[in-house]
Amino acid sequence: MKRIPTIALFYTGVAAICVGVLSISMYLRKGLDEPYQAPLVQNTGKDVAPQWFEIAKDLPAVNQANQAVKLSDLRGKVWVVAEFFAICPHCAVRNGEELRKIYDEFRNHPDFHIACISVDPENDKQEKLSDYASALGAETKNWWFLNAGDAKTTHEYLEKELKFFGIRERTDPQDIEANGRYSHDLGFILVDRNFKVIGKWPLADARSEEAKKLDPGLYQKLKDELFARIRAELEKNETPGI
Repeated sequence: MKRIPTIALFYTGVAAICVGVLSISMYLRKGLDEPYQAPLVQNTGKDVAPQWFEIAKDLPAVNQANQAVKLSDLRGKVWVVAEFFAICPHCAVRNGEELRKIYDEFRNHPDFHIACISVDPENDKQEKLSDYASALGAETKNWWFLNAGDAKTTHEYLEKELKFFGIRERTDPQDIEANGRYSHDLGFILVDRNFKVIGKWPLADARSEEAKKLDPGLYQKLKDELFARIRAELEKNETPGI
C-alpha cells in the first residue's frame, strides 16, 4: 500500500486548486483506490500525521448524562470520533445527519460507539450536550457528546493527539453569526479496538457542491468505504493485551 503523501507534497499537488473543499475533494480522489485507507484531510495549514497511529494519551470528560468518562473507556470497541459544538450550523446540518446514518447502521452492535467532542467547552455544558444528543436520538450507552473542560487543553488534544486539523476561533461578527465561533475539522476519525487511529473520512466535505462537480460519486465512495471498514473492524473480536 502506498504511503500517505507528506504535507509538503500535498501542497505541491494542489497549489493550483482553489483552497477549501475543492482542494480536499481533488486530493481525496487520488487515494480512493487504496482499500480502507482514507487520506488525511487538512485545510487550515496545520500539519497532519503521515501515517496512522496509536492514541498515546487519554482524555477525561463529562458526557451528556453528566457522567465522568474517559476515551480510554472505549478501548476494546470500534468507535468514530468527531468534533462539534452545539451552535455550529455545519455540525447540526451536515455532520449530525452523517453521524446519524452511521449510528443507525451500527448502533445494535455492542462494540460500536461514537464520541463527539465539543470544541467550545465553555458554552457546551451538560444541559446543551443533553439537548443535542436528544435531538439526534443518541443513547448514552453508545454515543457520547463530551465536554473535556478547558478549551485550550481540548484543542491541543484534538490537534496533537487525534490529529484533527487546527481549530480556529473566528473574530468577524458576521462570520461568527453565520458559521459559529469556531472553524474546525468536519472529518470523522475511526479508531480500532486497540486504541489506534486507522482512518479519516470527510463525508460532509464530499457532499459539498464543489466536490459534487469534481466527482459526483465521491461521497458515496467514501461512505461505502467507511461503512465497510467499520464492519471489518467489528468482525475482529480479539483485542491483543486485553
